[in-house]
Amino acid sequence: MSSTKLNSEGVLLFEQPFVRVPYENYRKVFRATQRNIERELGNVQTVSNDLLKRSKSREVNLEDAAKSVDGMIGRVENLKRKLSELQDTAGKPTLDVTRERLQHLMAVETLQTTGSLDFSRWADTRLDRWLVDWALRTGRENTARTLAQDRNIETLVDIDLFTDIRRIELALSKHSCTEALAWCSENKTALRKIKSTLEFELRLQEYIELARDQKKQEAMAYSKKHLVSWQETHLPQIMQAATLLAIKPSTTCGPYRRLYDDSRWLDLIQAFRLAIYNLNSLPTEPLLNLALYSGLASLKLPSCNDKSSHNIDCPVCDPSINTLAREVPFSHHANSTIVCRISGKIMDEDNMPMMFPNGQVYSREALEDMAAKHNGMVTCQVTDQKCEFSALKKVFIS
Repeated sequence: MSSTKLNSEGVLLFEQPFVRVPYENYRKVFRATQRNIERELGNVQTVSNDLLKRSKSREVNLEDAAKSVDGMIGRVENLKRKLSELQDTAGKPTLDVTRERLQHLMAVETLQTTGSLDFSRWADTRLDRWLVDWALRTGRENTARTLAQDRNIETLVDIDLFTDIRRIELALSKHSCTEALAWCSENKTALRKIKSTLEFELRLQEYIELARDQKKQEAMAYSKKHLVSWQETHLPQIMQAATLLAIKPSTTCGPYRRLYDDSRWLDLIQAFRLAIYNLNSLPTEPLLNLALYSGLASLKLPSCNDKSSHNIDCPVCDPSINTLAREVPFSHHANSTIVCRISGKIMDEDNMPMMFPNGQVYSREALEDMAAKHNGMVTCQVTDQKCEFSALKKVFIS
């Protein structure tokens, strides 16, 4: 088995989302924990200060003081219970996933060559992960779950995340912003950091739907509550939306017709997907596609676009992969490598190119084998021209 030195840094280039997703999940657990602590301990602090103030002025009796202390103890015990439940249901499972994923990546750093059996196993697991990722992104959730269970890699793939994405996108396709707005609320701080306008677009769409239904009073109230706070950055859109109250959905006026257009829901789905991908450092393309792009870019030649010169052993020429290959640039080769379209072997000084009278070139080994089977006659694979092997000319590569 041939082997080359393993470039672990190159291998890990694709793995940022692999660790980032559980990291973001644990940040949510941390924020929920922080909110609970601030709320409950804040109330305890308020009651404690009030009790201290009243005791200094001798305005409190022992019975009231005992009730206040019992109340504080109850709040602390309730906080302890909530934090314990949060840790058991979300915190510990997320930490376990993070630990297992980091151990999976650390295994690469201990490997020396790509030809080792351990790396082969690791690469097989990585391919399974990429296939699950592809299935999830293309709506094949059952396939993804089955593959993950069969390969025992449930903790190494993001089925729950994509299930959540699917649920919210399905709601948006049914013209409901409720689920997406709830997600925005959970991730408000992170969305603000990346300067996402998703929440505004969702609020604007809910306002548009009220205007579409001619619910003018509700629309104005909704605008005051949810749109006015965005006026520093979105005043032109808010002013245009306000005009919708005087314009019916049947309008032919371009700007307002676009606001009423149902295609806005498709735009919202794309905007939501882009936002959640950004928060989790997920690429917009499946990881499998990105890996294929890098390989195809190193193989693609101008001849790959010519159907007459397709090579059955060339991945770029394969009909099932050629669609992806169209999107990558041609590879740069300082020295050309000529491959025989009959045998798929490289033509060099040990396997010289042989040219037919019509100019088509094939390898000597392939043509000698063909001549041996057909009484010294060879056939061009492109034009079907037949000639004797002795009529072929050697081609020297310079």
